[in-house]
Amino acid sequence: MFVPIANEPRAYAWGSRTLLADYLGRDASGDPEAELWLGAHPGCPSTVVAGEHAGRGLGEALDAWRLPQPALLLKALAAAEPLSLQAHPDASEAQEGFAREDRLGIARDAPERNYRDPHPKPELIVAVTPFEALSGFRPAGEALRVLDALAAADARLAPVAARVRAGDALAWLLSGGDEVAAAVAAAEAAAPAIAAAHPVEADTVDRLARTHPGDPGILVALLLNRVSLAPGEALYLPAGNLHAYLEGLAIELMGPSDNVLRGGLTPKHVDVPELLRVVDTTPLVEPRLASTPLEGAVAYRPAAPFELRRIAGVHRVEGGARGLLLAARPTRVAIDGAEHELPQAAGAWIDAAEPFEVRSDEAWLALERDTP
Repeated sequence: MFVPIANEPRAYAWGSRTLLADYLGRDASGDPEAELWLGAHPGCPSTVVAGEHAGRGLGEALDAWRLPQPALLLKALAAAEPLSLQAHPDASEAQEGFAREDRLGIARDAPERNYRDPHPKPELIVAVTPFEALSGFRPAGEALRVLDALAAADARLAPVAARVRAGDALAWLLSGGDEVAAAVAAAEAAAPAIAAAHPVEADTVDRLARTHPGDPGILVALLLNRVSLAPGEALYLPAGNLHAYLEGLAIELMGPSDNVLRGGLTPKHVDVPELLRVVDTTPLVEPRLASTPLEGAVAYRPAAPFELRRIAGVHRVEGGARGLLLAARPTRVAIDGAEHELPQAAGAWIDAAEPFEVRSDEAWLALERDTP
């Protein structure tokens, strides 16, 4: 089965006005274009563009065919400004939280709702351009070297280092209060003084202070790994990983979920107690995910029920494959005895019992996997 699909970019305020349009060969709308979704999630379902169910949502069409819904969601993401500091629940947390908020009568589209569906949201992101992100907690000693340098420049930062040593810095920072506010202001003022010795951290403070001045998330960011991805490099963000994307264009693959627990750097709903309930503060020494070369493609295979392949050439896909395809360049697919052409920026849902072939200078294929 080959089902051509399409969608329109989502205009979140942090989105780029040019990155997504330039990459997909479209005219820029003039508005921020943050994410292009391919999938059946009800928050922004893709539309079937040909055949008997043309004009219907992908999920509706699959229901009509009595086929299962996609177990993944593929996005192109273009960030001109930092996204919120956030983490996602695991499967049991998502199911429990979704049921709890239903019992409380919180509308599923309410701004204060945390759990919009009962699914986990593990994430994989692969850089298309140079991409800046925060991902997972760094070892405490690395954070303390920076915090002690800041405290030497402004004593109002000494309590932050003390809390890191005590092991309760995250909860204390996110609780707010006068002492936290003073420490954030001190970090914003003292960052230039540490720029020579700690340029990356000084840049983190500077860029977050420009978009979210006074936010405690600025100091939380110094507890996390700052990661600069070159094109083709990837991050895997399992449940509980505290992260924020800062700038750049990337392809993102995740579970079919929109469950986000935010901790700051956003005007949207922040639920600190719920975030603290799901967050994993275990130090993450190496955030990057290695890739696997294939014939005509590169595969990214995290410990999750999905994988992502960047196709550049001719790539043969084994049978029994279900997934989503994004044509970053014009793409041809030979499947079930027929050939299909996808123009640049088009997408497709594929459900193939037999092997099929994809030819493209650049396309992204997201595949479901039975086991991580």
